[in-house]
Amino acid sequence: MKTQTPQGLSGTLTSYADEGLARYIRGAFLSAAGFDAAEIHRPIVGIADLTSDFNPCHRAAPALVQQVKRGVLEAGGLPFVFPTASLGELFLSPTSMLYRNLLALETEEMVRAQPMDAVVLLGGCDKTVPAHLMAAAVSDVPVLLEVVGPMRTGSWRGERTGACTDCRRSWARYRAGELTEAEIGELQGELVVTAGTCAVMGSASTMACLAEALGMMLPGGASAPADSGPRLKHATATGRRAVELARAPVLPRDILTASAFDNALQVLAALGGSTNAVVHILAVARRAGVALTLDDVDRVAATTPLLVDLKPSGRHYMEDFDHAGGVPVLLKSLGSRLGTGHVGVSGWPLGKLLEATEPPQPWQDVIHPANHPCGPAGALAVVRGSLAPDGAVIKVSAATPALLRHTGPALVFESPEEAARRLDDPDLPVTPDHVLVLRNSGPVGAGMPEAGSLPIPRRLAAQGLTDMVRVSDARMSGTAYGTVVLHCCPESAVGGPLALVRDGDQISLDVAARRLDLLVDGPELERRRATFQPPPLPGRGWRRLHAQTVLQANLGADLSFLLVPTPPGLSP
Repeated sequence: MKTQTPQGLSGTLTSYADEGLARYIRGAFLSAAGFDAAEIHRPIVGIADLTSDFNPCHRAAPALVQQVKRGVLEAGGLPFVFPTASLGELFLSPTSMLYRNLLALETEEMVRAQPMDAVVLLGGCDKTVPAHLMAAAVSDVPVLLEVVGPMRTGSWRGERTGACTDCRRSWARYRAGELTEAEIGELQGELVVTAGTCAVMGSASTMACLAEALGMMLPGGASAPADSGPRLKHATATGRRAVELARAPVLPRDILTASAFDNALQVLAALGGSTNAVVHILAVARRAGVALTLDDVDRVAATTPLLVDLKPSGRHYMEDFDHAGGVPVLLKSLGSRLGTGHVGVSGWPLGKLLEATEPPQPWQDVIHPANHPCGPAGALAVVRGSLAPDGAVIKVSAATPALLRHTGPALVFESPEEAARRLDDPDLPVTPDHVLVLRNSGPVGAGMPEAGSLPIPRRLAAQGLTDMVRVSDARMSGTAYGTVVLHCCPESAVGGPLALVRDGDQISLDVAARRLDLLVDGPELERRRATFQPPPLPGRGWRRLHAQTVLQANLGADLSFLLVPTPPGLSP
């Protein structure tokens, strides 16, 4: 860390071929905005505000923006709030994942183009945090992340409820005929009762925890509830720290090291976190120039036990995780597995931070000590084989153990829309042994929607069946559960083996052996491949650019032209 004089509002000038004129005109407009000459030389901290009526998770963001501003002002800086796109998970069609890279690009460019000496990126909803980390990885000013925090839980007929694992469980019960129309409507009003991101260890909470583990967020920031005093205080502290970093810069490239990513993978495995985080962390690592692969994910997950008892892998909710101490206590529990010399935005080595942190306390059963885990190692696993040569991901901790080794006939769906239509058909020729296959839902084919956790066919659900093996090139929500194999690479739209599957083909899944195979002989697959036709590209705009340039999920599904030089051993 080296001390430097911040440029303030004199930096990053508009190009008029006359720097004096650029400063003069800028000063005139700042004067009209109420700024005087003494202020414009103070350190400038940009604050990305993702408030949007289309993103209810961020409903409390305006109050957090004010707290960050207060912290900046207290530390002698000058806060400048600026907007970017806000990716509301449930309000974007066909999927927010299609726009993750767009937000990352927009954030990167706005940080580069506007005068700021440091920046606080304030988001929270699923794809906003990975987009912010991707932008941060290539930033030339210090970056701190702040999140809106998770929602609190509700209650329905004495049962604790929280989005969105309970949304999915209740809807599955409704489809099975266990809940009436009136009951499902009543329950709907108790699933989301406050502002904030999902109440479980879904994608938003997982990515917040990983941002903290990577060192891009001040300690304790991942889990404080959205409507709490600790959340507001953390935002204020973030504003103060941003000014300190503006004066003595530590850049994201100094923080996002190989050791940081290894720590983050340890946390991901111990959380039983979202499978979406695998795609996101690979994208961030490639932006940071770190040679992270699916093999690293599987290596760490295979040896790190499940230490956090949260839905969908367990029983509890994010506010319980926060009460138990959040990420700092989880890091303490992981202990010697971590690279304790790593230094994040706090300025302190992780080892020093852990010295000041108490281990998991006996009065709680949310965060477990390493010698008494709540589940075995292998909460996440990477499988490969003839159906996924470049890898696929399964969340073992949320799957049915008896289905982790299974062979059955394929039932193929060409799109999420076809699946939604046919799975409710009472005459659908399907048995519990079938493997439901969804294709044309990868990064190129559809922007990679959260469609992989296909619902159980209504007829089988009504008979009490709750899980089947499902395979796709799509994603699933971090709040979902079941024996669902995701992110099959290469995807079907680019001619991956998933495109060649036909109804009745035998598919074999063996998670212990890390295998996913299509049991069809080579000559027959070649005959099918000869007739393969890729789907047409979208007609225009972002969707066309995305389809033309997006990489596969095993490479993070980033855009090819946004990568830093490829790390050794990796290729697009």
